Amino acid sequence: GFRKERAALEQLRGHRNIVTLYGVFTKHCSANGPSRCLLLELLDVSVSELLLHASSQGCSMWMIQHCARDVLEALAFLHHKGYVHADLKPRNILWSAEEECFKLIDFGLSFKEGNQDVKYIQTDGYRAPEAELQNCLAQAGLQSETECTSAVDLWSLGIVLLEMFSGMKLKHTVQSQEWKTNSSAIIDRIFASEGVVNSAIPAYHLRDLIKSMLHCDQGQRASAETALCSPFFSIPFAPHIEDLVMLPTPVLRLLNILSDASLQSEEEYEDILEDIREECQKYGPVVSLLIPKENPGKGQVFVEYANAGDSKAAQKMLTGKIFDGKFVVATFYPLSAYKRGYLYQNLL
Repeated sequence: GFRKERAALEQLRGHRNIVTLYGVFTKHCSANGPSRCLLLELLDVSVSELLLHASSQGCSMWMIQHCARDVLEALAFLHHKGYVHADLKPRNILWSAEEECFKLIDFGLSFKEGNQDVKYIQTDGYRAPEAELQNCLAQAGLQSETECTSAVDLWSLGIVLLEMFSGMKLKHTVQSQEWKTNSSAIIDRIFASEGVVNSAIPAYHLRDLIKSMLHCDQGQRASAETALCSPFFSIPFAPHIEDLVMLPTPVLRLLNILSDASLQSEEEYEDILEDIREECQKYGPVVSLLIPKENPGKGQVFVEYANAGDSKAAQKMLTGKIFDGKFVVATFYPLSAYKRGYLYQNLL
């Protein structure tokens, strides 16, 4: 798998939604002789961990849209290059705190379309029907008629998005007889039960997008490029406060620090600004600091660090600290929005 993964990552270098390979080194200290290792960029939280935190609530529409778009961009690129990832699952989608996007990792099972060298691809619960059939036949020592194509990746992503929306692991659901008979009805049921939480129109667009990826017939399944044209991607969502706690970025947002009175007195405002800057610089150089005096964002403190490592350290240390008699709440904030001076109106 090592040689294959290395070759794939070298071919796919340069796309922002695919993990970057920095180099290769040999480790000599293991008992089984030297082992070759890939040196990859350090990424953050995985969708698998995000699902644990979301539990039965499901993820926010903002997070689902962000993840879907980033992974589809990665798939469109790698499918265009003739590659199939063949092991897409929540554990293989990771957040990059520095670039503020989700990235695909683990190309150990990937292959060039038409040159599939391993018979057992994909992970239980995320395996497309044609890969399932191929596995069964391979176990019986038989050859499958149909080749697995890039469509297997779209199936896996469809399941991942359905899990993010429902907040449930769907392994047993997708292996049930009912799913094989009428998966569409099950998807409708999941969306009907969640419909109260998420507003109707975006939810229908997401439902249709997921259905387009979960056709049993691989020929009818949407490609990554078609899926990116879904109306679901034209809806603007705002992140929830949980999203901003879970997904690190180089910008920190401090809540519950300033009273209206301190915003009105210029002198007090300047003093507080100085105190906050001093406190925040303990964790790394502060690139910029902003405290809006008007809504949106009135009285919130935005601190931009040079890198996400510093802002993560600061978030850990500042949360729960008492500043001016009040408990500080520290979340992250999208750097892209901060740079544009865009402050989300309503963060739930």
